Amino acid sequence: MNILSPSILSADFWKLGEQIRELEQAGVTYLHVDVMDGLFVPSISYGMPVIASIRKGTDLFFDVHLMIEKPERYIADFAKSGADLINFHIEATKHIEETIAQIHRAGKKAGITIKPGTPASAAEPYLELVDMVLVMTVEPGFGGQKLIPECLEKVTLIRKMADEKGLDLDIEVDGGINTDNVESAVLAGANVIVAGSAIFRDNVTENVKAFLKKL
Repeated sequence: MNILSPSILSADFWKLGEQIRELEQAGVTYLHVDVMDGLFVPSISYGMPVIASIRKGTDLFFDVHLMIEKPERYIADFAKSGADLINFHIEATKHIEETIAQIHRAGKKAGITIKPGTPASAAEPYLELVDMVLVMTVEPGFGGQKLIPECLEKVTLIRKMADEKGLDLDIEVDGGINTDNVESAVLAGANVIVAGSAIFRDNVTENVKAFLKKL
């Protein structure tokens, strides 16, 4: 099943609760939550208090993407705040397997993320340990960038690796995804689609419905 996971990084935080309700009513089941620390990536976003706050008002699946240095320091805190899946960058820690284990011990689904410059082969040793691999299709840290087409080749490679191992693995893409290129991402092997500005600009409901038709 293909899943749309709108990124609240592009939402209007003055109307965040209202926009989350609108997403639900439009048929969305996942919410992508980008956490940035100003160290691993240049930007700073939000953290546990925001996640805990919106958790009180929705049953959507929280797909939390940690763009932070040494994510192992905060796994328990993000789990308590309401994350359903915690995704971290393999470039951000020397303790990849232990961080995956920490997430699972907290009762959450675990994901790993690779940046555009990281080869698909870097994810291979962990495919049997995780529930999801997130392939960044832009450089992490900023919304509104254009998709890097070569990154979709990594999606295809990871899907092939997963299939060869007999794994039912979610592969997520994040960055520059819109209704013009989302079908290319799905054809490459992605089944979880993150979209930010393409969802939250103009009419949220209409944008969600346009995406869902393509999925």
